[in-house]
Formats: sequence, C-alpha cells, structure tokens
Amino acid sequence: MSESVGEKRVRFKGGWWLMMLLLLASHGEAQRLGIVGRAAPAWEVPVWMNLPEGMKGLEPGDLEGRVIYLFFFQSWCPGCHSHGFPSLQAVEERFRDNREVVFAAVQTVFEGHGTNTEQRAKDSVEEYGLPIPVGHVAGEEGSSPGIMRRYRTGGTPWTVIIDRKGIVRFDGFSIEPSAAIEVVEKLLLE
Repeated sequence: MSESVGEKRVRFKGGWWLMMLLLLASHGEAQRLGIVGRAAPAWEVPVWMNLPEGMKGLEPGDLEGRVIYLFFFQSWCPGCHSHGFPSLQAVEERFRDNREVVFAAVQTVFEGHGTNTEQRAKDSVEEYGLPIPVGHVAGEEGSSPGIMRRYRTGGTPWTVIIDRKGIVRFDGFSIEPSAAIEVVEKLLLE
C-alpha cells in the first residue's frame, strides 16, 4: 500500500522531533560535564614526576591558598599537542615566577594503555619546557581513571582551574590562553 503525501509529512515531522530530542539530550549530557562551583576532589594519582623535593605525591589540599591549573592529557592525543599543551605553556610562562599559582599535568589514560606510558607523559611535558609536576594514572581497560570520573571530564585535553579556597572555577575541554590568564588573574585578586 502506498503512502499519501500527508503521511510522509507526518513521518518526517516525527523524525524531526526525535532528532530534536536527541540533540537536547546530548546537550544536557554536555551540561553535566565538569564540576564548576564544587570543592576540588582528591586526585589520587599513583605516579608523580618532577615533584618538589621531599614530596611523594600531590593533592589539592597540599596546595591550599594557591590557584591551581590542572591539565589532563594523553601523550598520543592530537588536540593535547595542537591546543592543550601550547595553552598550558603560555599560561605557565605568564605565571612562572608567581608562587601563588601552581601547575600540574596528569596523563589520564583511558585508552591506548600501551602507548600512553609514564615515560611518554614525562617526555610530553619536557617537550614543551614545562618545569611542573606530571602525574600518570591509568584506568582499567575500557574505563576512565578515577580522577576523570571525579572531575567529570569529557576526555583530553581537559583543563581545571581551582581557586585558593579549593573550589573548581573552570572545568572544560579547552580554554584559550588569554581567557585562562584572565581567570587566574581574577582568582589571585579574590
């Protein structure tokens, strides 16, 4: 039996509404990423390199009273190298001599476990001339590490900026260096 023109229109219109619902649902999912406005959760990163002398690990509580710029990456991530690391590098250079701002990078391995190794994490940070602590944490095959779940990241590159009181003030995929510098400067004045 053939469909009338009106029936085809109804089917298309119904498909359009379904598509809109899916778009709204995916937009709502994106809204659930990050934890801006909440207290910074523990990092629980088992492996750290480039730590200040005498430190064996690093947690937000160790950095109380300072602004924290935390960068999540994977050494094989193209976006980390094209955007994330250069942004981190520019912001770190701007605040390098300011002891009130602390930088850390953590390789959060949720895929490519054989490639995103501890040594490749250190090599990535050194490639950009970043004299900052670098951590390495891997989730089980097929799952994200706990730090990614606690900060509700959407992958890598991912940046988190935490204020002096330990509250997350930025938590997202990308931030331009000028915007990140503005956020950090504002937080330093609070």
